[in-house]
Amino acid sequence: MTAAANGRVPVVLLHALSLDSSMWDAQREALERRGHLVVAPDQRGFGATALGDEPPSLDTVADDLARELDERGIERAVLVGVSMGGYAAMAFLRRHPGRALALALVSTRADADDEAARTAREGFVALMEDPVKGPAVIESTAPRLVGATTHAERPQVLARVRTAVAGASPASLAWAQRAIAARGDALDVLRATDVPAVVIVGEEDELISEADTRATVEALPRGRLVVVPGSGHLPPLEAPEAIQTELDALLAELDAFTTEVDPR
Repeated sequence: MTAAANGRVPVVLLHALSLDSSMWDAQREALERRGHLVVAPDQRGFGATALGDEPPSLDTVADDLARELDERGIERAVLVGVSMGGYAAMAFLRRHPGRALALALVSTRADADDEAARTAREGFVALMEDPVKGPAVIESTAPRLVGATTHAERPQVLARVRTAVAGASPASLAWAQRAIAARGDALDVLRATDVPAVVIVGEEDELISEADTRATVEALPRGRLVVVPGSGHLPPLEAPEAIQTELDALLAELDAFTTEVDPR
């Protein structure tokens, strides 16, 4: 099994809502030092990528990624997604089956929003789009994205998240929230994803419940659970060393899995 023409294992890093690909800088550097080909795109509306005029849909985000991989000549890759990036990864699994070598889902969940959650997202979008209330509403989200330990011991991380959230386009945030609200249940596609997989959640995450995480892990044929101590919703920023350890472990599992599938 050859992941890329040059033999390096491609790793895709998909960022969280309100942030951009720079949130993965520590992991990208470490993976590239280990010889991996890293693809860390800015998802549409964030970083250097324009929002465009497509209606809100995670399928569009998944197709954006497929197009980028095609342009790079990459047939299959390890998918790593945090929060919104995890939703995009699961949309990719459905839209482009067979292209994932391995999977890491961080701070995300596989089931669809219920009616109450969709209503809450739409209410949040309406507030974000209000020119008077919007800035304060957006600012209020940043503290919830990191854990209590980060608040107490890593103020520079919270400051970075505040800056990113404040700098995000309200139109892009609204588009992304509507895309997330409209997503379907992904448990079925995870059950069909028989590749090495890890589900990672911060011990202090206020946004993803234990039940959500358990359901995601149980759906994956080769899934395992990792709880990151002292981290909230953004472990790649709050606990970069722990995330790198788990990515290295996932890549080692992939190597063993590849040998198992094709022992030549």
